[in-house]
Amino acid sequence: MQLASHELHDLSELIASCFNTVTCMGMFINQAQDPELKSLLQRHYPKHIEDYNLKVEFVQSSSIPDISKFQPDVLSPKLNNYTQPPVNLTQAAAPRTNAQTHNDREIATAYLLNQKAAAKNYAASVLECANPTLRTFLENAFLNSSRHSYEIWEYMMQKGYYPLTPATGEAIQTIGSLYQPVQQFPYMGDSTTMQQHLQ
Repeated sequence: MQLASHELHDLSELIASCFNTVTCMGMFINQAQDPELKSLLQRHYPKHIEDYNLKVEFVQSSSIPDISKFQPDVLSPKLNNYTQPPVNLTQAAAPRTNAQTHNDREIATAYLLNQKAAAKNYAASVLECANPTLRTFLENAFLNSSRHSYEIWEYMMQKGYYPLTPATGEAIQTIGSLYQPVQQFPYMGDSTTMQQHLQ
């Protein structure tokens, strides 16, 4: 299939990232001790494999891949409060310099950071993408990484692995005091009205 040089470069980086995700997730699934974490990873894993395979197809196939079945996962938030953690933070820990396997906190942290980075890389790539099919695929891949990172973040919140603190009322008020809403919409008329407003 025809690709612009910058699209091929971006795809090369995204394939390498996805290669790493698929490999690491396989290990994480095998090492996860918490059934909830293992289940979350097992549910996400097929989407990452599908994502990887489609990227490879984009660079190996002479035709445009069928991306119609590659749709973003549905996000179903579980938290009731988005400014207060549901549990206290877990005990402080230092990085383990001689680890042979990963514990659940390390697995969750690695997966969260992986999906955050993937979402940022997809967003940057999609903004430079000229091919409409590739662009749609990258948009859907962005949504998957965004939603997967949210789900693993929720898991970490529920286990006390991730801090969440509310902004103070004073800070919110300070920011809010800098802005006023728009009261009327001057460009709702025809182009003549818009030109008059701009003069």
